[in-house]
Amino acid sequence: MINWAKELKKESFPNKPESLEIVQTHISYVFIADDMVYKIKKPVNFGFLDFTTLELRKLYCEKEVELNRRLCPEVYLGVIPISETEGGYELESGENIVEYAVKMRKLPIEGMMAKLIEHKALTKKHIDLIVNVLVPFFKNAKTGKGVNEYGSIETVSFNTEENFTQTKEYVGRAINRWRYDEIVNWTRDFLRDKKALFESRINGGYIREGHGDLYSANICFDDLKKVYIFDCIEFNERFRSGDVASDIAFLSMDLDFHGLRELSEYFVNSYVEKSDDRELLKVLDFYKCYRAYVRGKIGCFTSDDPALSEEKRKEALEAARKYFDLAYLYAEGKPRVFVVFGLSGTGKSTLARALAKETLAEWIPSDIVRKSLVGIAPTEHHYEPFEKGIYSREYTEKTYAKMVELAKESLLKGRDVILDATFRDRAYRERVTRELSFVDIYWLWCVADDSVVRERFMKRKESEDISDARWEIYLAQKEKFEAPDEVDPQKLIKLDTSEGVDLVGRVIERVNEVES
Repeated sequence: MINWAKELKKESFPNKPESLEIVQTHISYVFIADDMVYKIKKPVNFGFLDFTTLELRKLYCEKEVELNRRLCPEVYLGVIPISETEGGYELESGENIVEYAVKMRKLPIEGMMAKLIEHKALTKKHIDLIVNVLVPFFKNAKTGKGVNEYGSIETVSFNTEENFTQTKEYVGRAINRWRYDEIVNWTRDFLRDKKALFESRINGGYIREGHGDLYSANICFDDLKKVYIFDCIEFNERFRSGDVASDIAFLSMDLDFHGLRELSEYFVNSYVEKSDDRELLKVLDFYKCYRAYVRGKIGCFTSDDPALSEEKRKEALEAARKYFDLAYLYAEGKPRVFVVFGLSGTGKSTLARALAKETLAEWIPSDIVRKSLVGIAPTEHHYEPFEKGIYSREYTEKTYAKMVELAKESLLKGRDVILDATFRDRAYRERVTRELSFVDIYWLWCVADDSVVRERFMKRKESEDISDARWEIYLAQKEKFEAPDEVDPQKLIKLDTSEGVDLVGRVIERVNEVES
């Protein structure tokens, strides 16, 4: 396998570019050479696509040009050969051909929808341009025999089951077990219960050969005069064709992912009004879930690409987790809050970290939040007297308020949250109950024998623990700790961390009991 990112130099290109930027995806190398772009397909086989032979890569280069000319013919210039020469590799040379590439005109970087989102510059006027292109595009897109079957229950079910099969190995890395199971079950139930709806979509002419990859990375604006929608799915007709709602859901989901829910709703409502496809709303969340899950799957694959840097692979895995969070919300999943509380030294943070590893939840420890509020590093110690300095009531109030604020942000994006603090005052616990009432809250009360706690504090002196607590602080907390009598007994789990048992397993078992 040729690593084109290393082999192609500026002199390989016919226009001898002054600048050459290289971008990699899980399936392509993209070379931006001044005002031209060349895309080479990687020789990979993911089951849903196969680029493993030169003939297949040439075929799909040709299909990419043909299909994308439907929406932006001025961008896709054609398919060009790559030749191996004595001096290296040369593009647009017909001798000794070893590869093919799609040649395109470079679109304005400042007009890329992803850039506009990044700079908070996307407006309803941009959305209007997209809708005005998509309505006639789908109206005139290929449909009927040879296309309609892609909207059938059988094909849609095959697509979703393929996703679930291909992401099984990532359970525990990108999505936890119960979320995976809930999305799978919700999807299967929807398909089982809505057979008539899927038939209605077929009979209504809403199954079309569409785009298949309709999201912000593949949309560009020339000011507010024109929109380019490019890079459709060329390698798999099953992914490209289907219910129009699937493409609409993809872009709507993408806007949700970037926190632009108002624009997402505006896009969907505008499309529905101009296309008069009101039934689309009945399948919208189903396809949003499907599309979010697909993006999560792609993030998983990208995270395993050895050609990428470790940093890029980590970013891809975190993006996958965020997409799976969103899929979970569309599947009517309800995020959970785990409040790990108790006196200092009772093993709260040890449990919280282990629980975060198991559930992939967002860990929000008071030690880090408190120190961030005053601008100091988590490992910087401030051994203040009890309730003095950064541990005064004032700073503690601010710390708990910030923790709840951070929790709310993550929960609204679909992520489970772990709050890690003493929560020794009832008022602080009531703040959590009041402000996070829209989700299920589980209270994990950590306790331990005094002798165990004292030994732990002795060991902390030899470690780089972020906590500033000491034995005397523990004793002071113990005098003022208010028992959690106000907490729902069903949601309260008392854990003796000195027992040395599988505490995380006990927590998950109890949650399953409560929710079954």
